[in-house]
Amino acid sequence: MASDAQVGESVARRYAVLRPYLDERQRRLVLAAEAAELGRGGITVVALATGVHPDTVAKGVRELDGGAEPSGRVRAPGGGRKRATETDPWLAPALKALVDPHTRGDPESPLVWTTKSTKNLADTLATHGHPVSDRTVARMLRGQGFSLQGNAKVTEGRQHIDRDAQFGYLNAQVIDHLGAGAPVVSVDTKKKELVGEFNNGGREYQPKGSPVKVNVHDFPDEELGKAIPYGVYDVAANTGWVSVGADHDTSAFAVETLRRWWNAVGCHRYPGADRLLVCADGGGSNGSRVRAWKIELTKLAAETGLAITVCHLPPGTSKWNKIEHRLFSQITMNWRGRPLTSHQIIVDLIGATSTATGLTVRAELDTGTYPIGIKYTNKQVDALPITRHDFHGEWNYTVAPAPADTPTPT
Repeated sequence: MASDAQVGESVARRYAVLRPYLDERQRRLVLAAEAAELGRGGITVVALATGVHPDTVAKGVRELDGGAEPSGRVRAPGGGRKRATETDPWLAPALKALVDPHTRGDPESPLVWTTKSTKNLADTLATHGHPVSDRTVARMLRGQGFSLQGNAKVTEGRQHIDRDAQFGYLNAQVIDHLGAGAPVVSVDTKKKELVGEFNNGGREYQPKGSPVKVNVHDFPDEELGKAIPYGVYDVAANTGWVSVGADHDTSAFAVETLRRWWNAVGCHRYPGADRLLVCADGGGSNGSRVRAWKIELTKLAAETGLAITVCHLPPGTSKWNKIEHRLFSQITMNWRGRPLTSHQIIVDLIGATSTATGLTVRAELDTGTYPIGIKYTNKQVDALPITRHDFHGEWNYTVAPAPADTPTPT
């Protein structure tokens, strides 16, 4: 004859199979049928085997003995635990006061210096006389229309009064140059990257349980240093050129990248061109106030015979530069999850970037040295063959291809 333990194991196995398909009342009745089959002491055996309270099994037995027909309800009216908001009517207002965006900066708020996780919210509510679990807090927040959200970069701060007008002027220059068959390029420096076994954001497929191992700390390698990608995006051709420097991001480096692009690609793609339009941010090595940028452009104009027009994007709008979302974003996606262990690997990854819309990229390593600290005077810049446009001449100007003495830096 089977022992109580063996009987209990058999009951537990059958109940485990059926349980996911039964509602609360059906579970009681199944357990009650098992107990009735066992006879005297069956309720205790079933309760111990399944972990269900004996009172629940006994209630099922009474329902079976009474022969009550299914009523469509699982619980009797009013059954079940009351909602926390019903037993504590001040709970919901207290929670909303903690997470309300209009009060989160209030120095009197107890959560002003903590993260608003559901656990922290539940702990804070408990200290104020509202004991509640973090799961209940999460459920209440969803019911009040809250959800987990990150920051949205939409506030651009103070905008220049001619912001939109400058975009319109720049667009008119682009249309004019493209209509004449002249090249239009967008230029900028991509984020500097540490070279070595460092973490690189994103994920790529690897054998399960075998992630690429990288350094714990992002301390720059003194020998490998950093990589400085400066890009030139050809708007009409949908192609990119990137020089990966290893020294400094200076105006000389920026214009040298333009020079390399023109000599290797531009002059062959636009053989009859006599002018070039450069769309650039307002800061950095190609900033509108950087004197060295204008002096280096003067050298390039004299070498190539091109009249180089520069149109800077208005302050605070660098994200609208076409090179950012047409070229740099694609490069970032192409090398995601891969440690950039050498300058050559960075060049190869950039050069392998392409898109379904036809983007191709050419990249090369620039091993030149570009010292910093070189300064020029306003008088030297004023002597250059630069014509400022009538509309915001500080943002829009043309460098003529006229021979000019190279100013001596101070």
